[in-house]
Amino acid sequence: MSKAFTKENEADDDDGDGGGLPPLPVGGKNYITPTGYARLRSELLGLMDVERPKVVEAVHWAAKNGDRSENGDYLYGKKRLREIDRRIRFLTKRLEIAEVTDPSVHHGSDQIFFGSTVRYADENGDEREVTILGIDEANSAHAQVSWISPIARALLKAREGDVVKLATPGGVHDIEILAVSYPVPSSELN
Repeated sequence: MSKAFTKENEADDDDGDGGGLPPLPVGGKNYITPTGYARLRSELLGLMDVERPKVVEAVHWAAKNGDRSENGDYLYGKKRLREIDRRIRFLTKRLEIAEVTDPSVHHGSDQIFFGSTVRYADENGDEREVTILGIDEANSAHAQVSWISPIARALLKAREGDVVKLATPGGVHDIEILAVSYPVPSSELN
């Protein structure tokens, strides 16, 4: 059978390259902040308008250089093109189902909703702060958690001063909510 009609490996699936992101909950929404949406859209446009045309040009140039089976530039370019196309499909699907939610509408509220930054203390008195964001924008290195994470699920809808239960592999722990904040609405910045 011709190689053109076979997949090279399982990583070439259409649903792949989610960047290691968990799948969305069944029937759930893909909540995202306006900033996160703009970041994903910018990445998509950059791939389509800048990155992909460069790689296509490089592959075209490499293809003119003769034997493609031993042409590293050609083989690498084709592989990179598949990666770009897979990421474009992923971003397109995620943006199509995105539900942009502006957390600044809750500015001044003491109840925890999507987009809030929450400071809490565990049973030992250790304080932590997390911001609850969308699956596609949360970055644990910046103390950002997805709204479907266990900590976010425990915190959502609670208020400052509440004590909530957090189920972890090590057991159920009480955490006290110390402070809740939201970004300032853009209308108040001017």
